Amino acid sequence: MKVYKKETVQYINASIDDCWAFFSSPRNLQKITPDTMGFNITDFDGKNMYAGQIIQYKVSPLLGLKLRWTTEITIVKDKEYFIDEQRFGPYALWHHKHFFEPTENGVKMTDVVHYALPLGFIGQIMNALVVKNKLKEIFDYRVKAVNEIFNSK
Repeated sequence: MKVYKKETVQYINASIDDCWAFFSSPRNLQKITPDTMGFNITDFDGKNMYAGQIIQYKVSPLLGLKLRWTTEITIVKDKEYFIDEQRFGPYALWHHKHFFEPTENGVKMTDVVHYALPLGFIGQIMNALVVKNKLKEIFDYRVKAVNEIFNSK
């Protein structure tokens, strides 16, 4: 199985407290996800992130096809990082680390995603043709949305 890596870094003009409050709330995921994804949380307990939390979604990443996706928040270190991992969904592997580091001017946020696709060679072709570009589009949108929320003040 081929494992891919996507990493992004963004500087946020906010305190670590404000930044953590926003990103540790699953309710805010939709605010930083493109509308074209049809992202909808279908089940979660309404609490801020904690280790063991299960969040279920429906997403439409391609051609309007609705997919169910279940993630678990596996590790949370308050105001430093959290990790979400897919339990059920479109990927053979999805491991997403979110790091938050206070700086002189706010917070440095680093996302590191390791992912793999099912179907062997066909999955590798799908990554080259579609998935890699779709993830870039999603993370580019996220940068723009986070800038509008935090960096336009």
